[in-house]
Amino acid sequence: MNRFKTIIAVLCLCGGSGIVGGVVMGIPSAFAADSAAIRLHAAGSLRGAMTDIAKAYSAAYGTPIEAVFGASGELGNRLAKGEPGDVFASADMGNPEALTQAGKAGPTVLFARNHLCAIARPGLNATSSNLLATLLNPSVKVGTSTPKNDPGGDYAWAMFQKADAQQPGSRAILEAKAVKIGNVPGSLPVPPGTTNAVAWLFREKRADIFLSYCTGGSAAAAELPGVTIVPLPPALAVTAGYGLTVLKGANQDGGAQLALFILSPAGQRILAEHGFDAPLLP
Repeated sequence: MNRFKTIIAVLCLCGGSGIVGGVVMGIPSAFAADSAAIRLHAAGSLRGAMTDIAKAYSAAYGTPIEAVFGASGELGNRLAKGEPGDVFASADMGNPEALTQAGKAGPTVLFARNHLCAIARPGLNATSSNLLATLLNPSVKVGTSTPKNDPGGDYAWAMFQKADAQQPGSRAILEAKAVKIGNVPGSLPVPPGTTNAVAWLFREKRADIFLSYCTGGSAAAAELPGVTIVPLPPALAVTAGYGLTVLKGANQDGGAQLALFILSPAGQRILAEHGFDAPLLP
């Protein structure tokens, strides 16, 4: 059995269990890192965490990481169409699983969790207790990512469905009023060079609240003082499961080793430091 098959066998075992914490420690000595750069495609919400993981991995093994960040749906489509890549870290399970099912990647495993929050512009009195009423207020503009193109939009739509159970009719109102950002038809494009899309939306008065990952709120607040991060009440809460897979290609061994590093205690600690739930931490 070659090195890639051995590592993928480990990935099959690790989904949902703590086995990786005991296995990864022996991987570096058994499998030397390839000298070729490892191509990482990762969700935009993972930019900070994966940048630090890439630095730690390169420092430990001397292998450079070429990272591409963006909407998971868009990245998944590009990889499905043949764009070269070695590791895909998505903000959902569905996009990497589609590559798995198409025979373009190995197994998809859960490596992190995130949560949906409401990011509110400065001066907006939004709290967990009044959030649904605030969202439904006709004068309040609600922003989301674009569903299907970006899992963040799908999670927002899931929240709209939960809102409908709390107050019938909410789903239709929220879907109709949502300002969707993205690079696909029907979405609002964010100007190139924008450092933070949420802060830009608030400055341009395109949105008053943006439904996004809780981990992304701090970046918006750092750029635009007064931004607040509002946790969703339990009845509206949405959890995001992040999926990881290794693409089949020229650098499978290097990609598999990076994937194991992400699943290892070292990688999981970095994810936790960036606010993610790290399910494989001991």
